[in-house]
Amino acid sequence: MTNDTPHTAPQTPAPARGFDFTLEPVILLVLSVFMLLFGILLVPIHTGTLPYAPDSTYGLFLVIIALQVITLGRTPFGNVRRSWLVILVGIAAAVTGMGACFIPGALSATVRTLAGAILLLGGATLLLRHAMDRERARKWIRHGGVLSHLALSCGLVYLMAFLLGLVTLVPAVTTDYLTAAFLLIDGIALAWLAWSINTVERLYPQPAPASAPAWEGGCPFCLLLQDAPLDFTTAILVFLGTLLAFLAILLVPVNLGTLPFSPDGQLGLLLVIMAIQVLAAGETPVGRFRRSWPVVLIGLAFVALGVFSCVVPGIVTGMLVVMLGALNIAGGIVPLALRVYPIVQQVRNPPAAPVAIPPVLKHLLIVQTVLNIVGILFGASMFLPGLIPGMVVAVILFCNGILLFALAYILGRLPAAA
Repeated sequence: MTNDTPHTAPQTPAPARGFDFTLEPVILLVLSVFMLLFGILLVPIHTGTLPYAPDSTYGLFLVIIALQVITLGRTPFGNVRRSWLVILVGIAAAVTGMGACFIPGALSATVRTLAGAILLLGGATLLLRHAMDRERARKWIRHGGVLSHLALSCGLVYLMAFLLGLVTLVPAVTTDYLTAAFLLIDGIALAWLAWSINTVERLYPQPAPASAPAWEGGCPFCLLLQDAPLDFTTAILVFLGTLLAFLAILLVPVNLGTLPFSPDGQLGLLLVIMAIQVLAAGETPVGRFRRSWPVVLIGLAFVALGVFSCVVPGIVTGMLVVMLGALNIAGGIVPLALRVYPIVQQVRNPPAAPVAIPPVLKHLLIVQTVLNIVGILFGASMFLPGLIPGMVVAVILFCNGILLFALAYILGRLPAAA
């Protein structure tokens, strides 16, 4: 959330068509679903009716927070300039969360402590700043309307983060029932904050911040201090590339029997990342769609299923395997067919003059085509686990991760108009 008070006069926004949330409200909405569903599930977990996977629960939370840092520069302690150093810190947090989702028991104390510290210290820091900046808070509340909603929802989110961090680090201070109530209140507050930020962004449009000049100096870490010019698509590709490459590396000892593995954490995490792409940009495995309400509801359903899989293991595993396998196969076949068909038509009916294709576009076409094929293989491996050896799946995933890095690099070299 921006820390600046809107100074421009409120605009009269055009009626919203479909779902117009920007990336920051989308991630807050995903966190809201996480907290609400976790709060609802905590009661049957407490009574023993449902199993519980704390590692993948905390791991998923860390991954969502890390994604917010990588894509927006929003940290639990406030906004920072999104330098390459911040990106690396976000990736390190994401890898820690991924490890907890994939390998149960290895990082239990670490992810619980990290999640609790982030909530406790981040909530305390932001709540203190919010309380001390009385002039801004009073101005927002006196102004009324959505700005008063923004001030109140911020305060409630910060307070609940502090309380949840406290009970995470010191669970003996409360009961599971009170913790569930805190989670539900936090989920409602996060949804309220997401709506408030989105409305403020529409009523008080702010100019895009000027990029900071390149860092000049003789230190060897100057590059890390420069701004990272990553848009959402590129940042997500880097994030997914890291996820798949890391998963591939972990699958080697898993297949050798030296490490345990949580398919529920893996499937849930993949589904939540896919849902964020759907909600933020309408990007699905089979192409990009306008963010109509049916598409948004599908994205929210993906978030709920992914969170449920991470929190409660063993119940929706089979369904998610089929779903993600089908989506990967369809996500490979459909774009591949749409790309190959025009080429076949061009071969059958060659143009009078050959069309020169820039080398960067040729590389893009090659990488996308190979990615589609690898995606089909990964989807097939989910349907045919006995026929495709685990080591082969690890190689497929590693190649997929490297190709996503290559795709991010190529997209960064394309002209702005391309």
